[in-house]
Amino acid sequence: MGALARRTPLRFTTQTLLLQLGVVALVVLLSSAVHAWLTYERLGREAENQALTLARTVASDPAVRAEVQQISAQPGTPPPAELLAGPLMAAAEGARARTGALFVVVTDETGLRLAHPDADRLGERVSTDPSEALSGREVTTRNTGTLGPSAGAKVPVFAPGSSTVVGEVSVGYSTESIGQSLARDIVPIALTAAGALLAGVLVSFLLRHRLRRLTLGLEPEEISTLVHDQVAVLQGVDDGVIGVSADGRISVFNAAARRMLDQPDLAGTAWAAAPVPAPLRDLTRPDATEGDAVEFLAGGRVLVASARKALHGRDDLGWVVMLRDRTELQQLTRQLDAVGTMSTALRAQRHEFANQLHTIAGFMSIGQHQQARDYLARLAATGPLKFPVDQAELLQDPYLQAFLGAKGVEADERGVSLRLGPETLVRGVVIEPHEVTTVLGNLIDNAVNAAVAGSAPDRWVEVEVLDEPGAVGDAGTLHILVGDSGDGLPAGAGGDEPGGTEGVFAEGFTTGGPPPSPGPARAGAGQGLGLALARQLARRRGGDVRVLERGTPGGPGAVFMATLPGTIAGATEDATDNPTEDKSENLAEGDNVV
Repeated sequence: MGALARRTPLRFTTQTLLLQLGVVALVVLLSSAVHAWLTYERLGREAENQALTLARTVASDPAVRAEVQQISAQPGTPPPAELLAGPLMAAAEGARARTGALFVVVTDETGLRLAHPDADRLGERVSTDPSEALSGREVTTRNTGTLGPSAGAKVPVFAPGSSTVVGEVSVGYSTESIGQSLARDIVPIALTAAGALLAGVLVSFLLRHRLRRLTLGLEPEEISTLVHDQVAVLQGVDDGVIGVSADGRISVFNAAARRMLDQPDLAGTAWAAAPVPAPLRDLTRPDATEGDAVEFLAGGRVLVASARKALHGRDDLGWVVMLRDRTELQQLTRQLDAVGTMSTALRAQRHEFANQLHTIAGFMSIGQHQQARDYLARLAATGPLKFPVDQAELLQDPYLQAFLGAKGVEADERGVSLRLGPETLVRGVVIEPHEVTTVLGNLIDNAVNAAVAGSAPDRWVEVEVLDEPGAVGDAGTLHILVGDSGDGLPAGAGGDEPGGTEGVFAEGFTTGGPPPSPGPARAGAGQGLGLALARQLARRRGGDVRVLERGTPGGPGAVFMATLPGTIAGATEDATDNPTEDKSENLAEGDNVV
């Protein structure tokens, strides 16, 4: 009993096969039975109609009508021997022999047999009720008489020239002959049923094979578990997952992918026509290298995508495209680099501060107080920390001071002088440091690269930052201009239009020179995304990043302007001296003030 209880249940495909076979066999059996019954009924009706026709023929024979009238008029029934040799017997037997009927019986008005195939039954009353025929109505019957079961008809016999019923004629065909006819007709029915059953069995096996292939041999419970697990995993991970089936349609588009690409659920959409960035579709080209990662911009995000083939055994299931968001990672990396640079600068300047303190102490010890005050004033002009950035006191925001100071140290290491323009003035506090440093950092990095690649002997980058107060209760706007000593934008870098500059904001363009070939930059390359990302971030806030000057070979180089609304707070208007208003007018006119 324990072994039986532990017996492995039938697989779902086997159960389905057995159920299909049972249904096919039942349908074939019922169809055959119904067809046989309808055939039997048809043969029975044909026998009844044939019997009715023969009975009418015999009953309408003038000789039969006259003989039956004569016998009925006699006071009794003639003896059997006389009836056997009489004309009625001869007419009835002749009709029966010609048509193959089971019997042809003639009776008088009381139902006594005047003609019958069995001579011993002559003069006896018929075994079936003759009342309907004797009342003048024709009837068809199926009953069992002295000669066995039959399908027949009863027709009244009228007196010659009168409507008086003087007898009746009963004709019957054996149901055994109907069964023989049915047996002949049932052979094609049986062959048809067998063929249908065989076709059903074959189709059932083919369906079983296809079902196992479609379900990869999994049971329904396993499929249900896989679906629940897939939903839990795909909707729970932070990475975007896009599944592309072998027929080129999107089968999976999880919530992270919808968020990163800012798209609705695209499941069921053709992959070739899906509204996704072109670098994603390029990953699944037949000639694409599996596993390569591509970095591109989408909706203000820096995304890294890779694609791999999905295989199950030898079956090609399509592609799986993975998306990872590197926007926050790049911001954190930029901040970490700035902090590291500041830390290095602080360690390097610790000794210099000690020397400066010794100098001040020396002035004080010899009584040179005025020289000590002048020396302290020169130190204060460099800002809270001594970075290679002049006029740091124009930036009241400590975040901008630290960030530009760190960038100044980086630029100085590459032989580039980073300086603040004379009209720089920030009186507020930056409230969106991540976006400000992303835009400002990308512009400065590109300018430093251009200065290093330029032909001018004096390499410099000049930055002007100006805040513009917003309406009452609203954050203000930060205006940024960045220029360099490079050779300007290369010819043809701005696109097809004469003098155009939009092309520099395309993915893959760098201010150090155009890429060797158009297309997205490879992940980790670190170039080709800065200007595009800066413009997307600015436009997402209602601002913009544009080119004010293309620059000239030999210098000065290109000038970029960024406008970042809602990023500064605490800026105030000065009624007597409002450089913000004047500077805003210059920026609106597109003047190169760097």
